[in-house]
Amino acid sequence: MNNELLEALTILEKEKNISKETLLDAIKQSLIQACKNNWKTEADCVVVNIDPDTCEYEVFAEKTVVDTVEDELAQISLTKAKLMDSRYELGDIVRVEIKSKEFGRIATQNAKNVILQKIREEERKVLYNEYYEKEHDIVTGIVQRNFGRNISINLGKVDATLSGEEQIRGESYRPNQRIKVYVLEVKDTPKGPRIQVSRTHPELVKRLFEEEVTEVRDGTVEIKSIAREAGSRTKIAVWSNNPDVDPVGACVGLNGSRVNAVVDELHGEKIDIINWDENPALLIENALSPAKVITVLADPDEKVAKVVVPDYQLSLAIGKEGQNARLAVRLTGFKIDIKNETQARESGDLLEYEEDYYEDDYYDEDEYYEDEYAQDGGYGGDELYAQDGEYGGDEPYAQDGEYGDDEPYAQDGEYGDDSFEEGGGYDDESYADDIDDMEYNDPENAPDAGEE
Repeated sequence: MNNELLEALTILEKEKNISKETLLDAIKQSLIQACKNNWKTEADCVVVNIDPDTCEYEVFAEKTVVDTVEDELAQISLTKAKLMDSRYELGDIVRVEIKSKEFGRIATQNAKNVILQKIREEERKVLYNEYYEKEHDIVTGIVQRNFGRNISINLGKVDATLSGEEQIRGESYRPNQRIKVYVLEVKDTPKGPRIQVSRTHPELVKRLFEEEVTEVRDGTVEIKSIAREAGSRTKIAVWSNNPDVDPVGACVGLNGSRVNAVVDELHGEKIDIINWDENPALLIENALSPAKVITVLADPDEKVAKVVVPDYQLSLAIGKEGQNARLAVRLTGFKIDIKNETQARESGDLLEYEEDYYEDDYYDEDEYYEDEYAQDGGYGGDELYAQDGEYGGDEPYAQDGEYGDDEPYAQDGEYGDDSFEEGGGYDDESYADDIDDMEYNDPENAPDAGEE
């Protein structure tokens, strides 16, 4: 048993993570190359046998029996062959053992180089495969040093590069600081794997939530879409595959513990978590949060949408330097045109929405819009009104003769605006049609008071 070789292979296998079979194959190739270098030939006649359990090895040259020897490694004379075994004839193959100790210094050095080169290649391959599996995932690294605008991040067995474009603006990195980075790309090079990492990629936020939120990790909650402006704000849209699980609540955590852990890792970056919806109008409304939305007209085919917000909510919907609207566009994939209520009415967009509301039968026959009267005492305006004397608005109204501020009197629950009603209807500046010699101009007088 070759104990020294066996021990050396065991240590290499453990430290370099290179299999013993690979190392034995490297030794076999080095011995074959040493033989060729020693006899200065390229003939493929060397056979090496190695026992993987004991590391005992044998080297043989398979020589052809010939009359005249031209290649000492590949050929043997008939006379010598007969001395080994009288049964050999011309053309037979004779296996002759080669003593590796007989190799010259140069051949031995070449064999050593072959083994070292094979070990380096396998080490690079192992490292490449290890980190290639982590491509598009997050890893924890330690800041090493700056070189130009780039930063070297040690990932354990290899260093990665955090370029200036992939650094969060305003974020500082100190030597020996532990940070989490997103692996963008892993390339195999002669000098080992070259790894590019990022702190600005949107997927970094997604992977951080997978680490912090069990429901995201096991697939109960899905992050459907994500939009990020690194160092400032991120919006994510989440969806639950379990109706009993609130996706937003799961990501926020008790007292915000889960989302705060992500925010801390990103050094205070704001994160908005919204509900995903298959209805693009509802999704856009959610994406513009925290702004309130009046209406959304979305065209799924053209990927455009018109949004109307209250006048006082316009700046909130657009956000500082347009950030809120910009992130909503990236999150939903729609081109969004935001207008306040006043602008929408002037341009006719709000009227277009209301017409679409009627055409699509979204309204109830009990509800009416501008300047339309309802049935049985209901009437319209800017507010919705119901039938049978029940209606809303900013002013109070009552049924059966009761009335509110600055409004005409009712008679049996029916009244109008600046117009005569049949059967005794009147307004502030007109007389009743069917009551003789009775004028009423003062709102304090009732129709049956008998005063002019």
